[in-house]
Amino acid sequence: MSSPTAATCAAYDEEWMNMAIVVTAASGQLGRLVVEALLQRGVAADEVLATARDTAKVADLAARGVRTARLDYSDVDGSVLGAGDVLLLVSSSEVGRRTEQHRNVIEAARAAGVARIAYTSAPAADTSPLVVAPEHKATEELLRASGVPSTLLRNGWYTENYQPAFAQARATGRIAAAAGDGRVASVERAELAEAAAVVLTTEGHEGAVLELVGQEAWSHAELAAAFGEVLGTEVAYDALPAEEYRQVLLGAGLDEGTAGFLVAADTNIADGVLAPTGDDLARLLGRAPRTLRQTVATWA
Repeated sequence: MSSPTAATCAAYDEEWMNMAIVVTAASGQLGRLVVEALLQRGVAADEVLATARDTAKVADLAARGVRTARLDYSDVDGSVLGAGDVLLLVSSSEVGRRTEQHRNVIEAARAAGVARIAYTSAPAADTSPLVVAPEHKATEELLRASGVPSTLLRNGWYTENYQPAFAQARATGRIAAAAGDGRVASVERAELAEAAAVVLTTEGHEGAVLELVGQEAWSHAELAAAFGEVLGTEVAYDALPAEEYRQVLLGAGLDEGTAGFLVAADTNIADGVLAPTGDDLARLLGRAPRTLRQTVATWA
């Protein structure tokens, strides 16, 4: 076999230098936190490619040396991806369009020769009755069919989803939900971002299905108690029937679709869908995830 020419070596070196850890939706809350976590782990800024539909929203990252590019899930320009890249596909926020949009990114990644895709899915997405699960299940199936090595980051329910409830508790001393006594093994968004950064920068995660949920599960009564402890006042929990809660949400100005989604999510919680706990997140972090009380204390 002949030895590689200098030109061949130079071309290989250039390709290697152009490989990147690609983060989609980097202008969003989770994607931006992942970029920050990568930098904190010592990844060089020019080895990170932060993509967004509007690159103006990641201009501050570009100013710090992070590579940026436009990537629209509905109109993917595959040229921004390269052979050997490691890609984090942050799930789309457009419920109802996610499967189609994710397919666009996965097909572009396969065509570009991306080495691995990590995808932010939902807990037990392949079996769960969770209101958001079907599009995640469909995306997981697309990933398996693509032939690209993948890692499923089945992210738990964000504790930050309850920041509006915290504001309500501060203002009124009460919170309301249709979750009954159901429990939630919620997780902090920043810790999910940290876990994603670990997966993107270490080996051995190909084919892994990681259930990134908390090690504790709390009820809404306990949520109210945590709010009260942080606020220094008593906070009551009004456990409402689903239809009554829907009317409360509509009365607060939410549209039918949003109100229906929130009621469906609370019904899932009441049924125990978000109660399972797990250790995958703690294992990736190398420590126990922050508790509900620890996270809420940062909101005060």
